[in-house]
Amino acid sequence: MRTADPSTRLRRLGVIAPAGLAAVFAAAGPAAAHTEVTASRAQALAENVTLTFTNEAESDSAGFTKIRIVLPAGITPDAVTVKEAPKGWKLRPTADGYTVGGPALAPGKDAEHSIVVRQLPDAKSLAFKTLDTYSDGKVSRWIELPTGGAEPEKPAPVLKLKAAAPGAAPISPSPSTGADSSPSSSETSAAASEIGKERVVAQEADASGNNNGITIVAVLIGAMLALAGAVLWFKRPST
Repeated sequence: MRTADPSTRLRRLGVIAPAGLAAVFAAAGPAAAHTEVTASRAQALAENVTLTFTNEAESDSAGFTKIRIVLPAGITPDAVTVKEAPKGWKLRPTADGYTVGGPALAPGKDAEHSIVVRQLPDAKSLAFKTLDTYSDGKVSRWIELPTGGAEPEKPAPVLKLKAAAPGAAPISPSPSTGADSSPSSSETSAAASEIGKERVVAQEADASGNNNGITIVAVLIGAMLALAGAVLWFKRPST
């Protein structure tokens, strides 16, 4: 029986190994988009801070129409004003944050907007749960927080803060700036309903994430076994 010479085996192994790795990366799926937040001054109790949110597009066929931000404790909707946003987009307060939206952006175009916060709270970090709405109706929820040291699949953007400057103190809350700064009863009801939906979706995402994790582990093990088998086949003595 004729066996392949070592050079032929090496070439075959060179094909098998990348194929196994490709299977692993395919199982993990394409790199997901994400949303980020940066600050002009990331320090506790800093005043008149500009926060910039960048939402990476996940769709090649639909564009952003609305971004909803859930503000962390210590920042109220009436303490936020819009600084920059896509053309035609408007900021509207909600019961627990605000939305900024308007005409749909081009498919694949990232959404970026900036707000000015009157004062950041005295905290070590701030999480801004974010919901992205696309022109086809799809809603992408970036609302998960790290648990047990594991990075979630859809993490909420988090801003880490330096310690407050010496002598810094919370400023007194300002009075309402008018009817537009306070959410209407319909907005409050809608926000409450949406928050309830978010909790259900988050729970479903957790369950789905667990199942996906099992599937990926199984594929990883299969790929490793395939690679190990290829190496053993390559090293076996010729007959």
